[in-house]
Amino acid sequence: MNRDVEDLLRHHAPQVLAALVRRYGHFDAAEDAVQEALLAAARQWPGDGVPDNPRGWLIRVASRRLTDQLRADEARRRREEADAALAPRDAFTAPPPGEGRAPSEDDTLTLLFLCCHPDLPAAAQVALTLRAVGGLTTAEIARAHLVPEATMAQRISRAKQRLKGVPFRPPGPEDRDQRLAAVLHVLYLIFNEGYTATSGRRLRRADLAREAIRLTRAVRRLLPREGAVTGLLALMLLTEARSAARTGPHGELIPLDEQDRTRWDREAIREGTALVEEALAEGPAGAYQLQAAVAALHDEAARPEDTDWPQILALYEVLLRLGPAPDPMAELSRVVALAMVHGPEAGLAELPSVAGRLAGHHRLDAVRAHLLERAGDTEGALAAYRAAAARTLSVPEARYLRMRAARLRGPD
Repeated sequence: MNRDVEDLLRHHAPQVLAALVRRYGHFDAAEDAVQEALLAAARQWPGDGVPDNPRGWLIRVASRRLTDQLRADEARRRREEADAALAPRDAFTAPPPGEGRAPSEDDTLTLLFLCCHPDLPAAAQVALTLRAVGGLTTAEIARAHLVPEATMAQRISRAKQRLKGVPFRPPGPEDRDQRLAAVLHVLYLIFNEGYTATSGRRLRRADLAREAIRLTRAVRRLLPREGAVTGLLALMLLTEARSAARTGPHGELIPLDEQDRTRWDREAIREGTALVEEALAEGPAGAYQLQAAVAALHDEAARPEDTDWPQILALYEVLLRLGPAPDPMAELSRVVALAMVHGPEAGLAELPSVAGRLAGHHRLDAVRAHLLERAGDTEGALAAYRAAAARTLSVPEARYLRMRAARLRGPD
């Protein structure tokens, strides 16, 4: 498919889906109709040319598909009165062009709120967001999460079933902040899985990372004065800016202090740094703003030894005071910063305080190994590196940890 057409379809797909769900309900059937319209466009537009109003074209085609399906369903079995009330007969007629409220990007945000509904588990929220808003196929989402396509299809289908009867409208003021926080958390999870895959043979899944950034940009266009949204976008950009230097020619992991910083994306760093400053000026600093500020300090250091570790430690101290249940990964990062400021022994002394919440996690063992190595405890570091390598499901991370262990063991 022509790349420009593919980008255009991906841009309009969530707005078209939102328009159909808002008018007809029937999330599942509407999503199928939109997919048929997108397939029709992918076949026709490269040869016939893109219509003057591509979104309107997609809405008309999808509406026809949906109304045909709804009529067929009604003919096959008479709907119960409750179903009829949700989808009255006059709603089975697609509106003429120009009639009714035109879809807007506001609908994309409402669709995001719907996909991140609190009744859905986090895994379902992520999958449904990637499917309905991101435009990824079920097969693509399944590959990204290393599960069979049938399993992912069931997960998405169950999520859509649970949303039946949920009205298509933005959350009210009483729960708007909580629902927005859920949306941002889902985007954060998608980005993290893309930047550092939790399992598999690849360190990163660039398509997921790019999709998370694209969706977060879309949310920021709709909510430009929300500090958390701006902070999350800044965090993603500043983190992704280092991606080219994170792996070697064979996909091997390269840690931050060994990366070739000339390969970092300076344009992304400039944009991310400007967004951090904007986010911090928009109100009280939240978790995303503070993490973005930490990322900016890393990215601004020309050499590892130039990193402002005291400032990073101070930011983590503030971050961990924000909520009643501190993020255990942030606690672990604070231990690393503490060790960089006050020495590895100080970090090792703090590790027991976070070990309970991270018991069995490979990153706890990896940090312990790093600190023990810096403290000169070769045997202890060797055992910790081996434990970390055994616990991670990521092939590149396991290979890197075994390499560190081999380096300590020396020639046999």
